[in-house]
Amino acid sequence: MGVEVGAEAARSRAVSVLRVRGRAVGVALAPAAVAVVLLVGGATGRLDGAGWDLARWIVTGCALVVLAAAAAVALVIARARPAVSPTVPVTERSAPDLYRLVRDLADRLDVPPPSAIALTPDCDSWLEDRTPPVRGRASRGDGGPPEGDLPGGRATVGPVLVIGSPFMWWMRVAELRAVLAPVVAGTGPSAHPDIVAARRFLRGLDAAVAVAAGTDRGPAYRASLSGVGLVARMMLRKCGGPAADMERCVAAAAAERAQAVDYGLRIVAQEQVGLAYAGWDRLLTRVALPAWRMGRWPARLDAGVVSALTELSRRDRLADGFTSRLGERPACDLLEEPGAMDESVSLLAARLFHGGPAEQNPAWSPVSWQDYPDEVVDRKWRMDAARLHRVLDGMGVGPSADPSETSAQGPTLARVIDHLTAADRLTAVDHLAAGDHLTAVDRLTAGDHLAGPGAEGHRAELTDLADDGGRGTAENPAPETDNTPRSGAGSNAGPATGPPTPGHPHYSPGTSGTPEEPRVPDAPPLPGATPLPEEPPALDAAEPLGAPEIRGGQEPPSVSAAEPGAPSVPVLPLPGPAEPPAEEMGDDDLMGLDDESDDPVEDDERTGALAAGLTAELAREEAAAPAGRPAPLAGQATPDSLWDERMLPLFPHQPPRTARELLTEHVTALVCCAAVDTAGADPGLDWLDGPSLVIDGERTTDLGPRVLSLVVDGDALPLRRWLARFGIRPEKPVRLV
Repeated sequence: MGVEVGAEAARSRAVSVLRVRGRAVGVALAPAAVAVVLLVGGATGRLDGAGWDLARWIVTGCALVVLAAAAAVALVIARARPAVSPTVPVTERSAPDLYRLVRDLADRLDVPPPSAIALTPDCDSWLEDRTPPVRGRASRGDGGPPEGDLPGGRATVGPVLVIGSPFMWWMRVAELRAVLAPVVAGTGPSAHPDIVAARRFLRGLDAAVAVAAGTDRGPAYRASLSGVGLVARMMLRKCGGPAADMERCVAAAAAERAQAVDYGLRIVAQEQVGLAYAGWDRLLTRVALPAWRMGRWPARLDAGVVSALTELSRRDRLADGFTSRLGERPACDLLEEPGAMDESVSLLAARLFHGGPAEQNPAWSPVSWQDYPDEVVDRKWRMDAARLHRVLDGMGVGPSADPSETSAQGPTLARVIDHLTAADRLTAVDHLAAGDHLTAVDRLTAGDHLAGPGAEGHRAELTDLADDGGRGTAENPAPETDNTPRSGAGSNAGPATGPPTPGHPHYSPGTSGTPEEPRVPDAPPLPGATPLPEEPPALDAAEPLGAPEIRGGQEPPSVSAAEPGAPSVPVLPLPGPAEPPAEEMGDDDLMGLDDESDDPVEDDERTGALAAGLTAELAREEAAAPAGRPAPLAGQATPDSLWDERMLPLFPHQPPRTARELLTEHVTALVCCAAVDTAGADPGLDWLDGPSLVIDGERTTDLGPRVLSLVVDGDALPLRRWLARFGIRPEKPVRLV
């Protein structure tokens, strides 16, 4: 009963839409009807006189003008090509099992089956009317049979069933049948002549508006089409309400009819719809987009959805149990060649979401998931690192002032860290983290520069790291300096007693005018300092940063408060709620930082010029890109195309990056290059987060907050500690492309 009520309501709304068309026809014929009456009255002698003759001429002229305008509008509406969703056609020969499933479902629902099936790179399914604008027996380009030759002797072309490709790879056969049931049930109301005519009229009006708005011909042609567009838009506004009600009634009738088929399974399958949508969006934005920007397109996006959702099920307890379905038959088995179909859908996705070319070429080639880490991730990191150093060269930024880098040749990470580190953050702690050892005077005077929020923690860390007094160990001996007795002829010479100069590797502003204490191997620690249970080895610039015992993830022990002998420095609280330090924040904790309206990177002189240089360099590279490389608004519309290619990309998948995001991305890429070149790390692919750094077989997840601390706050200490923990040498040159 509910099905019949919904169908009747849809038909009544369709009649309302057609009534608008009838009124428009009546308005166009009204002047002609008045002219006919006047002409007949004059011919019969009932309307004689000079006044009636003048009226006949005026009305007849107006009627001819109105009829000509109405004929022009009707011709444009009839010949305009309606908008068609970009899809990959699926012929019955390439998927006989899928066509059999859909026809069996239509028989169970007692509705006519769809005329054809197509796949789209989207998490949705719908019926689409693709009746040709010109009546005839011409074959259609979607793989369906020609008009008039449909099975069952039907004389009209049925709608095309469009299925989201992620559903085919993630869902099981039974789940796909349950999800498609309400969609296929919509072919019943859609077969009514009034609904078919109303939809065709609406699609013609929409196409006429697009033709009037998108013409690129002469001014006279545009002026004439502007009138057509005005009339079409006016009728669309009149039809808007009844058309929306008609579609709602059709959907309600289809949902009511589909309750008789797999209703319980459909409730469970709807959970997979939301999960597939989340995995598909994550895969496009985090994994596919970096490859598209480099002129590569992943050839197995739908297969990647399965891997991404499986990884999500492994990480998320809410998704636990979804992978148990993987033992059942997947819906992609209904295709004869799922790999070839996946490649076609992947190329279409790159075209829609990024604006890439329609066919592959040397500058637009596919990439497999096995080659993704080496051909996309590693290459992207090195391209970003090379761009970052080119901008620094253009700014005239010199090499790092780190004394351990004096013999290094080539681009280094230390150069970028020194440039981004704020002047008030260049304390003795940074020199110690870079490989320097502090004297007793350094340790006492460094507290003068550790003021502000977190000063107590920095002072505690300073004393913790320098507590060995430069003694060193057998594995990491203390380096020879000007204050360390040397073997040989110069071993008896006394140590230098003057203060360090600005060029000295151990120079600190706090030691100005203060004689430096001689550094001896057995120098005692600070008076009153609390000894640590396990003393960390001294960091040596001649040895790789990070000893083997801490490379597995153990961090050197540290204290949470300053030693009793440390100078008392007042800590000024920051306004607003307190936030955890950057090194304790995860990647998810930084999501809210991107919502700030003011970008601190653009307002900071230290990073603003570098971010502006990166933006300009990227713009120059995009402008100089070859013609075959994907670019926005690529392609031209042709008479045979089903959709206007001048609007590509139809769905831009990511807004432009801010200065902070751009600079953070390039610094992170340089850090990853240094990790690969100096610490044996590997580029990796995370199905949910995209390019990732793999160290000792594990994916790193704590690099982002440390890089952001350097870029936004100018604090290099969290990043230097992270580099030392994994043995990454920032002073060593990295390989660029």
